[in-house]
Amino acid sequence: MSLAPDTTELLARARADLRMGLPVVIADAKGGGSLAVAAETLSVARLADLRALGETPVMAITARRAATLKARAYDGDLARVVLPEDAGLAWVQAVADPADDLATPMKGPFTSQRGGDARLARLAVKLCKTAQLLPAAVTVTVADAAMIARAHGLTLIDAEAAAPHLADASPMHAVISARLPMAVSEAGRVHVFRPEDGGEEHYAVEIGRPDRAKPVLARLHSACFTGDLMGSLKCDCGPQLRAALAQMGEEGAGVLLYLNQEGRGIGLANKMRAYSLQDQGFDTVEANHRLGFEDDERDFRLGADILKSMGFASVRLLTNNPGKIAMMETNGVAVAERVPLKVGETPHNRAYLATKVAKSGHLP
Repeated sequence: MSLAPDTTELLARARADLRMGLPVVIADAKGGGSLAVAAETLSVARLADLRALGETPVMAITARRAATLKARAYDGDLARVVLPEDAGLAWVQAVADPADDLATPMKGPFTSQRGGDARLARLAVKLCKTAQLLPAAVTVTVADAAMIARAHGLTLIDAEAAAPHLADASPMHAVISARLPMAVSEAGRVHVFRPEDGGEEHYAVEIGRPDRAKPVLARLHSACFTGDLMGSLKCDCGPQLRAALAQMGEEGAGVLLYLNQEGRGIGLANKMRAYSLQDQGFDTVEANHRLGFEDDERDFRLGADILKSMGFASVRLLTNNPGKIAMMETNGVAVAERVPLKVGETPHNRAYLATKVAKSGHLP
């Protein structure tokens, strides 16, 4: 018997540590490794502690962010930027956060590491992403990862064991379901699903009693605090949510999956950072790239897993996004029909919707 945390539980702990500004230790197969701290939550004191270890700190950023900074991304999807000797916390945060890029565009020159193994740096950035922080980590090489973790009470992650967990979608488990009479249909029911990795719960709103033997009218809707709750005019999320539920109510059956993947999977704080960049003149895709993210960081495998667990093998999918269709098909849910969802265009979001068509492959 062992009460020790497994890899999934250690990764959840590591995400929480990074959000609080604590370092985590990532061990390689030889017993060495890296001490990693999220750039966003790094403090002056902890930066000094990292330097006191004697090794030169290196900042791992995505190739998207590196392209904005004109830093060399020798690792393809990643750049490992060496911290100058005089670099303080302000320098680290300016490299990680594009908020002042227009005001101070010349942040370099940067020296990027070339050669060597970038896997630990890549894992550190992935952990920052999945913790919904800016995708940038300050790392320091350590000779004995286990010793450093024990000496300082830090979470120790085995890189080889962790890599597949970070690549795969976390298994989802049904928690509870209950009847919910709604304005669009009194025959409503909410199902709550919880992932094994400690991430946010996701919800399935079932209208009526859909026949599991037939394609169900379905919508994969990503949470949007600003649009769904606040009535934001910058996106079409709120109108899409209400229109999808209304259509399911009219037909008497359907399933709306409400997936907690705010801001295309980057979290509300980073979404607000993207909004701020849009106010500087960048479109939604450019803003994500400047932050270091891809166009869309969502994982629609979650939706396919939930649908299958509810007994649905095929859907009539309410979407304008071909990516959702491809992800459903790839993960074992047949898309019998794409049902267009054309609502919510305003003068405030017209350019945003046009960018989704031009750059993100959405259907007009």
